[in-house]
Amino acid sequence: MTILSKKMRSVAAAAVLALTAVPALATEFKVAVGDGAGGSQEALGAAFAAALAEQSGGKHSAKLFLNGQLGDEQDTVSAAATGTLDFSILAINNITPFSPEVGTLTLPYVIMSQEDAEKITQGEIGQELIDKTIENAGVRIIGWAYSGFRVLSNSKKPVSTVADLQGLVVRVPKNEIMIETYKSWGVNPTPMAWSETFAALQQKVVDGQDNPYLTIYAMKFDEVQKYITNLRYIFSIEPLIISEQLFQSLSAEEQEQVLEAGRIATQASSEFLKTEEAKIKEELVSRGMEISDPANDEQEFIELATSTVWPKMIDSVGGKEALNRVLTELGRDPVQ
Repeated sequence: MTILSKKMRSVAAAAVLALTAVPALATEFKVAVGDGAGGSQEALGAAFAAALAEQSGGKHSAKLFLNGQLGDEQDTVSAAATGTLDFSILAINNITPFSPEVGTLTLPYVIMSQEDAEKITQGEIGQELIDKTIENAGVRIIGWAYSGFRVLSNSKKPVSTVADLQGLVVRVPKNEIMIETYKSWGVNPTPMAWSETFAALQQKVVDGQDNPYLTIYAMKFDEVQKYITNLRYIFSIEPLIISEQLFQSLSAEEQEQVLEAGRIATQASSEFLKTEEAKIKEELVSRGMEISDPANDEQEFIELATSTVWPKMIDSVGGKEALNRVLTELGRDPVQ
């Protein structure tokens, strides 16, 4: 962005404010957080708030609003796009309806480790996804939370095979890829807003759900779930987004402060997952949850999902070329 004189910058900022009602000159920005305290979303947000205050010399600060206080995760994307919300931290699957190319990272069994997730999001492909999200959704990804694999929890029985999964009512986000993945396993899942999930589990409207250990812990799902299966079908990546209207209303110096705070928070999230996930698993077991692994190294789940969901959904996430770029970057064989 061209650096304006002080007077011109003030006039430009005032014009943006008048048109968008974005509080560009605010000293405290609002950050919507879908999850509760103790998880990777809060950790990313807290690291970002601290880094932003330091980078701006105390001029700017950020306040976290946990547990979806500022709206459902998909709603916060719309709010940020229209300039009525500053920042949001949300599961990546809740951005894909607005920016389909991001969905490449939500195809089952594409991201197979934390190292895979960091390599893709922090590299050239990650920058392309950021650019596409600005273009398609009107929001800019400035940081990434790495939350771990979405493991399956339920209140009825241990699950180690696809056959065990039959008969369970499983909540999933309103995300077509995730819905189709469960269908490939012979289950018709129940799409449901995140804000409704705990109550639905508590009232036995649904039997189970999938989310990373950090989220299960942060949302206190151990109070309403008994069994966990270590699925690896999706590695949960949770971006921190800023309203593009807000971002463009900032000075060049302020923009760089925001971006640098996002980079610092991303690295903090990486370390948080590495240090906290094992502790949280032990804590959940101590609270009475039972953890098991899928049979035969998950091969039955993998084969059904990749052979069914990849061909069906590939066009919706940018086509075979987009998927193969990710697979090639990760050192895996491209699809034919």
